[in-house]
Amino acid sequence: MSRPIFVISDGTGETADRVTRAALSQFEGTKVQVHLFPNVVERPTLERILKQAALQQAFVVTSLVSAEQRTFANELSKAFRILQVDVIGNVITGLSGWLDATPQNLPGLLHRADEAYFRRIEAVEFTVKVDDGKEPRMLKQADIVLVGVSRTSKTPLSVFLAYKGYKVANVPLVLDRDPPKELWEVNQHRVFALTIDPESLEGIRKQRLRTMRAGGATNYGQLEYIHAELEYSEELFRKNRTWPVINVTQKALEETAGTIVNLYVERGLGSAVGEIGQL
Repeated sequence: MSRPIFVISDGTGETADRVTRAALSQFEGTKVQVHLFPNVVERPTLERILKQAALQQAFVVTSLVSAEQRTFANELSKAFRILQVDVIGNVITGLSGWLDATPQNLPGLLHRADEAYFRRIEAVEFTVKVDDGKEPRMLKQADIVLVGVSRTSKTPLSVFLAYKGYKVANVPLVLDRDPPKELWEVNQHRVFALTIDPESLEGIRKQRLRTMRAGGATNYGQLEYIHAELEYSEELFRKNRTWPVINVTQKALEETAGTIVNLYVERGLGSAVGEIGQL
């Protein structure tokens, strides 16, 4: 039987849930079930959940911004003999002393609809509109332009970075076909090249063809064609030394995105935007 973990928050609970699942990834083969309880702002609700946790002998993770709720949760956890971890209280207390400032203790501030929120919405809308080479005339409006052959993670990377607040365009490189002329009109320091090992790309493309139930007539997944495509793209990269070339082979999306953001900031194109937890 799986063992229960209760994640309790007076906000969305997203932070505590991510921390919990990140920690759980270190325990292979364990059977647990994570139960998320967001927006717990009333004492009776918190008490009811903790009583339930005690009955089920659950491990409890809390991210309660309200000082009163944190104190109440700690008292009940001791009374009910619950193993509880507070993932935000100690950080707030430590920062309060270090900054010599009083925290607001208001839940939901991280996810409030502020300027950064609307910037992310605008970035996502832009990125979806120009995905996969659509609307090349809009390339100049992009903060970041990704180039690479098919299946080098251009679209998922674009969306991931857009969620952080960057307007991202991506341009597919196709064998014996010139990129759009607008690519040369943008600030070349904003262009980032993606490449991948041929054998890895072959596996990805063949899986894509199986998913699409495509026939064997296409050369899309053939290693010889893939080598030709990659040679074409690498020749293009060599001609444009300003473009950083990032090999995405077996790299997590977050790792590649982090590399791009670091280079973006180092080049003086802007400061890092978005929440750290998104990378």
